[in-house]
Amino acid sequence: MATKIKRDAFVLDYRVCRNISSPEDVEAGRRVYSGQAAASAVLLLEDDENVREYLVNAAGKQKQSSTLVHQAIRKTLRDHPDQFNILNGGMVIVARGGKIDDTAKSLTLDSPSIINGSQTQGELRRYFDEGVDKEAGFNPSIKFELIITDDSDLIAEVSIARNFQNDVRPISIAGRRGQLDDLEEAMQRRLPTMMLRKSESDIVVDDGRYLDTEKLIQVTFALMPEKVLSEIDRLDASNKVFTYSQKTRCLKLFQRVVDEGGPVYDAFIQLAPIAWSLYEHWKSHQGFKGTRIRSITREDGKIIEVPDGVIFPIIAAHAEFVSKVQQAWDVRKPNVFTDDELIEAAKQAYMEIADHNPQTMGKSKACYSTLAQITSIYARFARRTRTPASV
Repeated sequence: MATKIKRDAFVLDYRVCRNISSPEDVEAGRRVYSGQAAASAVLLLEDDENVREYLVNAAGKQKQSSTLVHQAIRKTLRDHPDQFNILNGGMVIVARGGKIDDTAKSLTLDSPSIINGSQTQGELRRYFDEGVDKEAGFNPSIKFELIITDDSDLIAEVSIARNFQNDVRPISIAGRRGQLDDLEEAMQRRLPTMMLRKSESDIVVDDGRYLDTEKLIQVTFALMPEKVLSEIDRLDASNKVFTYSQKTRCLKLFQRVVDEGGPVYDAFIQLAPIAWSLYEHWKSHQGFKGTRIRSITREDGKIIEVPDGVIFPIIAAHAEFVSKVQQAWDVRKPNVFTDDELIEAAKQAYMEIADHNPQTMGKSKACYSTLAQITSIYARFARRTRTPASV
């Protein structure tokens, strides 16, 4: 059986265990073991270092459908539990430290975590909870590979590498690498209880617990001024269509910005909360009443939801009002500017350029240019006349 002996320590009883550390492992100060344990011995292991947790019924998350992987594991446990250790790929475990007791056949591990095999662990829990073979007392074996290292960066990279065969989504990789931590901290300064979605296991639902991280990154790129975006290598900063239509590209571009750091990253982190506030403001802007834009959701005469395809060119147009004063990026709109003029321009672009299709509008460079022309006129006028501006 498995026993948690304190917060950061775990005793894993094994059936077979061998040290398979290579010369490179020894030189780097890490150890690698391979072994077999009773399936019940891994049920209490944490998986907080993994890029994905059990996806079928993650604790506190929205229940998801079983995949073919889950169904195959379940079928093996039900029909051929004696073949489970051969048919299943087992799991990879990391620990910050540990010692082996050959006499007791146990491993005492410091801060262990599954980094590949959370789906297997979830199905094993289901197997034992349902009492399958309970009377027979059969406890199938499971293969494990154990890596003992205190290198946090290596643990993160191993977790990502060992999960690629299961098509890990970029959001999980960014979250596991800590690339979203500064962004979450910046957002929490305005929304203290908000958490960013950092894994595919984090479900964005109506309770507002997780904010749609990918959407946040998209709207922030839409708001960033061209002069800042032009600092990103091989990016056409004059065409912001990608911010609406290429969610995965935006996330990967953000990861590049994080890795490179510098002024672009600083601007992104500062502008993200502002971009999200703009997005929420325009998402249900009551100024769209009477515009006859058919794709807007209305209820009892109120504007409930404006399509993203209409909103993104509007947010991108606000980039003309973005400026940096004393190391702080902000949106400062001239007092003579009103949302009504941008709404009217958006209406015309929607009807005349996008042919009443919000998806077409979100993907049309001409629509972005049309709205940006309006705000650029006001921005130039404000600079020339030193017109007062408001945040």
